Amino acid sequence: MTGKEFIVAIELGSSKIAGIAGKKNNDGSIQVLAYTSEDASDCIRKGLIYNINKTAMGLTAVVSELEEQLKCKIAKVYVGIGGQSLRSIKNFVVDQLDAERVISKENVQHLMDINRQTRYKDLDILDVVPQEYKVKNSIHTDPVGVLGSQLEGHFLNIVARTSVKRNIMTCFEQAEIEIAGFFISPMALADIVLTDIERRSGCVLVDFGYDTTTVAVYKNRVLRHLVVIPLGSNNITKDICSLQIEDSEAETLKCKYGSAFTMPGVNTDDDEYPVNDTRKIKAKLLNEIVAARVEEIVANVQRQIALSGYENKLPAGIIVTGGGSNLRNLQDAFKQQKSDYVKVRIANFVIPDVKYIDSTVLEQDGRRNTIFALLAMGKENCASQEKETSTLDMFEQQQEEEARRREAEERERLEKEAAAKAKAQEEAKRAKEAKEKAELENQINNNAKKDIDAAAANVANALKRIEDAKKKVKEAETNKSGKEAQQASQMADNALKDALDAKRQAADSMARITDEAFLKDARTVFADIEAKCKEAEELAKAIRDKKDEVKRQNSFFGRLRSVGETILED
Repeated sequence: MTGKEFIVAIELGSSKIAGIAGKKNNDGSIQVLAYTSEDASDCIRKGLIYNINKTAMGLTAVVSELEEQLKCKIAKVYVGIGGQSLRSIKNFVVDQLDAERVISKENVQHLMDINRQTRYKDLDILDVVPQEYKVKNSIHTDPVGVLGSQLEGHFLNIVARTSVKRNIMTCFEQAEIEIAGFFISPMALADIVLTDIERRSGCVLVDFGYDTTTVAVYKNRVLRHLVVIPLGSNNITKDICSLQIEDSEAETLKCKYGSAFTMPGVNTDDDEYPVNDTRKIKAKLLNEIVAARVEEIVANVQRQIALSGYENKLPAGIIVTGGGSNLRNLQDAFKQQKSDYVKVRIANFVIPDVKYIDSTVLEQDGRRNTIFALLAMGKENCASQEKETSTLDMFEQQQEEEARRREAEERERLEKEAAAKAKAQEEAKRAKEAKEKAELENQINNNAKKDIDAAAANVANALKRIEDAKKKVKEAETNKSGKEAQQASQMADNALKDALDAKRQAADSMARITDEAFLKDARTVFADIEAKCKEAEELAKAIRDKKDEVKRQNSFFGRLRSVGETILED
């Protein structure tokens, strides 16, 4: 016998067919022994197989590469089921017992068998999650041992189109690969990225994938709702491509610069990102495109949460994973959809420790969380147990042991190098994030300072208009024209309003400044704004008083009084 033991899992994703081999250690960690992937964009869409032959060829290539890395034949593999048509349907079944009795495991199993016989048009039941049982108007999670004459069960049936499982089995048969078992990918993923507290308190797991976004609602450690939304991060890439940008360049723009949510004032009209060596794109336009599609996906997620019936019963909040979870400010995008506080956690990696010599497979970007979950779910040994064709003599055995020792030393060396590289990458990432944060704050401060300078210019302009109005009201007094005085006063009031509006805008911009150096300059400008506004208010009041005086002098009684005073002087 070969004596090798490992588990093999296959993930049929929209962007790639991934294969992994490994084992679970006694301490709960996962040891990856081999990993590979093949492009699946031309045979799988939104998690569903549409080209049997190409998918079978991809499976053959994946398994062959795993065997090459393992130096061992693979007997069977576990397969994850996901994709667009996967969803949950609630169902309840009532079983009337022949007499009142203590409910047994057999009664519960019989009820579950009845539920399994439920038929849905063009859909297969892939799995069943019991929700609760009802006996004599009392709710039980486990009714075994309870006295009753009727048993009612509430179930969550996980269904998918009939063709989904059939097409998977056809591809594996064509590739001559035995299937050890099927797992529902979102349920396996939940087991490896959600904490027990999150599942118990109530939470939403959002797998933001390439072509789809899967939503799974948990409460009291039980799955309550499951659906796959046919929108993913690739839709964002396609939206960017609409600007006559190549797919690869659009994907780079999305991953490097795209923001799921951007605070007002962060991007000015002059900010740009490079598309390639010869072209740039406005930062504001890029982030508007990204944010619009993210807003649509988040709105669909929120709608599914509402449909689940647990909208305000999930204190652990939303946990986002998958490749799409790497978008900047994604947490803010989810929070903007709720008027009240919502907790959002990005699950970039699985909870158990994962070990592998290739650090790129262990990158904490959420893209391989599902394949790790499928590996963790496996139970049976997937290694081929063929008999050896020859017997090694003692010398050959010693050579083999020495080779194994050297291999172990080399693996240890590579693991140390990988760990050091990962540490350096993490430090570089933190430094980059700190730099980007500083640049962002500097940009916000600069924009705020520009706004304050613009407000100062507006106030100065308004003051000049008021001074012009002062001249006009004097001319009105000379011309004894109440109408001209009224126009001059209105001109002064309008200018004063513009000055006070500019002052308020400057005050709002002051609140956005975080840097003390910027704030010092801003305070000087703002003090000048306040002084000019005060001067403007005093001038405007003087103009209004002069207007009232001119109007009184030119009224009927005013002219009459003037004639009387002239007669008295004569």
